[in-house]
Amino acid sequence: MVEKIRLEDKWYILATSSPPDERRRVLKHNDTFAMFDRFGDIQSIGLEDGLYHGDTCFLSHQELLIEGIRPLFLNSTVKDDNGLFIVELMNPDLHPHGRNAVAKGTLHIFRAKLLWNNACYEHIRVVNYGLERVKTKVELHFGADFKDMFEVRGFGRTRRGQMLEPQVDESELTLSYRGLDDVIRRSHILLNPMPEKLSASCAEFCLDLAPKSEAHLYVTIGCEQEGDFDFERIEYLSAFKSLNDCTQPRLNRRCRLVTSDPLFNRWVERSNADLVMLTTSLKDGDYPYAGVPWFSTTFGRDGILTAWEYLWIEPAFAKGVLAFLAAHQATEHNPLQDAEPGKILHEARNGELAALNEIPFRLYYGTVDATPLFVALAGAYYERTGDLAFIRTIWPNIIAALKWIDEYGDCDGDGFIEYARRGDRGLVQQGWKDSDDSVFHQDGRMAEPPIALCEVQGYVYEARLHAARLARLLDEPALSLELDAAAVQLKKKFNEAFWCDEIGMYALALDGRKQQCKVASSNAGHTLWSGIATPRRAERIAKRLLEEDFFCGWGIRTISSNELRYNPMSYHNGSIWPHDNAIIAAGMSRYGFTDKALKIFTGMREVSLYMDQNRMPELFCGFEKRPDEGPTLYPVACSPQAWAAASVFYLVQACLGLSFDPHNRQILFKHPQLPDFLQSVDIRGLPVGSSTVDLSLQRYPNNIGINVVGKDGNVQIVNIA
Repeated sequence: MVEKIRLEDKWYILATSSPPDERRRVLKHNDTFAMFDRFGDIQSIGLEDGLYHGDTCFLSHQELLIEGIRPLFLNSTVKDDNGLFIVELMNPDLHPHGRNAVAKGTLHIFRAKLLWNNACYEHIRVVNYGLERVKTKVELHFGADFKDMFEVRGFGRTRRGQMLEPQVDESELTLSYRGLDDVIRRSHILLNPMPEKLSASCAEFCLDLAPKSEAHLYVTIGCEQEGDFDFERIEYLSAFKSLNDCTQPRLNRRCRLVTSDPLFNRWVERSNADLVMLTTSLKDGDYPYAGVPWFSTTFGRDGILTAWEYLWIEPAFAKGVLAFLAAHQATEHNPLQDAEPGKILHEARNGELAALNEIPFRLYYGTVDATPLFVALAGAYYERTGDLAFIRTIWPNIIAALKWIDEYGDCDGDGFIEYARRGDRGLVQQGWKDSDDSVFHQDGRMAEPPIALCEVQGYVYEARLHAARLARLLDEPALSLELDAAAVQLKKKFNEAFWCDEIGMYALALDGRKQQCKVASSNAGHTLWSGIATPRRAERIAKRLLEEDFFCGWGIRTISSNELRYNPMSYHNGSIWPHDNAIIAAGMSRYGFTDKALKIFTGMREVSLYMDQNRMPELFCGFEKRPDEGPTLYPVACSPQAWAAASVFYLVQACLGLSFDPHNRQILFKHPQLPDFLQSVDIRGLPVGSSTVDLSLQRYPNNIGINVVGKDGNVQIVNIA
């Protein structure tokens, strides 16, 4: 079994061994998530398995045994809507030489698990399919270490809080921990019916099953944090109904894609369900948490890019992201948080380590790109919806973000946006490739800060153009002209300073001495997405990214395989990220290279065929595609992961050249194309203002036919062939 990969940045996941069961099953609801093995257990030797809430592991061990033996595995799956985890097991041979022998396969054990709010609910059904009465013992083992997520990730602590004495009642076990933050966290384990025996770590049920009869056990594990949250004590069926009533409307109200390819449809459906599951209802609106297990919280960059990829499907998604980030925009200087007025949040954490400031991530702003991306997303949201009323509510935040770009982002006054961490505990690298070794020179030397990344200059360029348009609409013509002029100047200056003919694309970055990092990277592909690339250079980059040292058959690597630091198993130096590929494909489409975007789309679709549950992971290894084999998995990738889940929708949009004119109530298709694996695409319930449209797209030898099969309201389709 392949060893997990250790990442060099101390804030990343410490990976020291492979998990005992690679086929994990994931559930999430709001701030609670759980990772189980395929048996439905939480193995104490499985590093990240557990039940988590608010960055704390409230259950680190759970195991079902029958007569002290693990049952035999039959099947397990998470239902298509991600709401229910189903496990089927059977008994092994029990007491084979005794009077009470039970042949294997006599007892069927069914487990159903779900999460609702901050509790896990489980229904266990045991059925006797034999011809004789069976008396047997079922054991449920429990344990809770209350580790902070960063401890699980490998953060070493010299001391921890105190495990409190377990409380054992007739049918309830409470495990408690008082942290160094003086907060008591409790795991309440409720059992129904009352077990025959209950200790601090095990519940025993004695079952007496007549032929064809069944027994039912119910287990609830509730997470409680003193002074913050409790859990509602409801029955399994009530939790099941509440979850279904919450999830189904979210799924049903979204625009749907149904194509001629059933396998592609599975990828789309899983991605939709993953985005619903990852979305958490917050005070300021719905927000997609970045990914499970490591990043199940609000991330600025991740939320923005996920919302952008998904914008044409569900514009309300972006509204929630913008509202939350506006509400949490920095207003003061704090070097420990890398915060300055106007800066947009990178990450928020709620665990014990964050409360104690052992990590700087309680509210952490160490990202160079979230601020310009926030402004750009606001403009893109307006272009999609025409919702100027909402833009007015966050206009002060947009102005503050623009001010941050000018006053703090450009820390040396050269016209480019750079980063250098302010404190000594924050992230060293603060672009989307934020592992320590991701920005370097051609000879392998690490770049010295302050660092100006090529793609970030493009984000600023696009942010200024979007903000200029919004300023015109909000009757600020002088500001609009100023922003337009600044964008034009930045584009000129960028193309002079960043272009590197030697590598055939823009340099990865400029270091603190304004020397180019002459590294061929996927970052340059983002300059097509933002539009800062000149047309001739965009064409050259588009071709370059599809050469063999970049495009491995599955997708585009983060850096060329010719680079000194290339490693296909690294986090950012040779791996393949679906969201990165989707953004590059969108950039190619922007410049008219849709045929090249189709190649990326086709590669990603083939990846989805090999992924468990058709779920696109955060990243995978960048090894060359080999005949009759799937891609090589990256063993500590988040899966599900928000911007990876949303990538399929952005790939579809890129190839269709799809955009919107909400004021004229138009849907525009610019030179639409479909990949060879799609003969037709039906788009159902596409929102345009207060109207919805159902479209049917058909691929013909020389063009794409677009038919309106239903609409609610006056909407016009414009096909620019």
